[in-house]
Amino acid sequence: MSSTVGQVIRCRAAVAWEAGKPLVMEEVEVAPPQANEVRVKILFTSLCHTDVYFWEAKGQNPLFPRIYGHEAGGIVESVGEGVTDLKPGDHVLPVFTGECKECAHCKSEESNMCDLLRINTDRGVMLNDGKSRFSINGKPIYHFVGTSTFSEYTVIHVGCLAKINPLAPLDKVCVLSCGISTGLGATLNVAKPAKGSTVAVFGLGAVGLAAAEGARIAGASRIIGVDLNSNRFEEAKKFGATEFVNPKDYNKPIQEVIAEMTNGGVDRSVECTGHIDAMISAFECVHDGWGVAVLVGVPHKDAVFKTHPMNLLNERTLKGTFFGNYKPRSDLPSVVEKYMSKELEVEKFITHTVPFSEINKAFEYMLRGEGLRCIIRMEE
Repeated sequence: MSSTVGQVIRCRAAVAWEAGKPLVMEEVEVAPPQANEVRVKILFTSLCHTDVYFWEAKGQNPLFPRIYGHEAGGIVESVGEGVTDLKPGDHVLPVFTGECKECAHCKSEESNMCDLLRINTDRGVMLNDGKSRFSINGKPIYHFVGTSTFSEYTVIHVGCLAKINPLAPLDKVCVLSCGISTGLGATLNVAKPAKGSTVAVFGLGAVGLAAAEGARIAGASRIIGVDLNSNRFEEAKKFGATEFVNPKDYNKPIQEVIAEMTNGGVDRSVECTGHIDAMISAFECVHDGWGVAVLVGVPHKDAVFKTHPMNLLNERTLKGTFFGNYKPRSDLPSVVEKYMSKELEVEKFITHTVPFSEINKAFEYMLRGEGLRCIIRMEE
């Protein structure tokens, strides 16, 4: 790799030229990293719903042409000025949010919401100079959430890279760089269910199943999956779900159904849909006195959370979380170690694999609701 240091690298990238149109495989120029930046060779990336959401650009600011992708694993190719804790050859997971280690949030033991590097979906350029590191024939191509992993090489701020155990298989642990860690951390770091407790998980996509997996690891005795799609329950059993309820099967609010099933409510609930009704149900289904509800899903911009204040006065707790409360650089390496020690299984999240040239298939699988995670192999 050393011959490319300081040089522009030409490589393949899957470029989104316009909203909702298939990605196009292009040769792009990737500039060398500047101060506090790292150029990474991506070996495996996977498709997360957030990529699809912004690619469709139905309710967001459209920013094209753009290179999407943020769940990935790779190897450092070169580092920019001032980068001391990463070197060429290190194995890394890029993360859509960062850890500068300097701001009040990074210095707080309670927060992972870095002032400098928290997610910014509208910014398509690097912080250092407000410019893109990608171009085609001199025309800039925008970045996505600071990662842009649908490219054989990408440039990322050092604070958005977690250095991990080089023995960890990147084709597996790449899924820990976004959705799986978000759900897992929401349960283990924020809900913190006690051994033997009851947990309800709203939404059984990849993030919700990771939340259920967290409840299983914590030793919950009952894990109730809540989803509008009854076909998901069989899959959810693999992640520890013991029971399943579909709100469409009842003519009363699902929180009342869950309260009846659990003698007054569950000890913990984790909401992973982003739908406001599910958020309210998740809060109202926890037991008074000690119940804790954790919101993970991202709501519609006009959504309003409504509940009677007595639900809080009766000693229920409502919490929110961002990326499962994990600080990317400090905490992700230990999540990888949970996989290495077989405490956490990630293989069951991976349902498809495609070569980079067939990346649009991954979008098709997700749009059809097939599978959980599709791994995209960069080297074919």
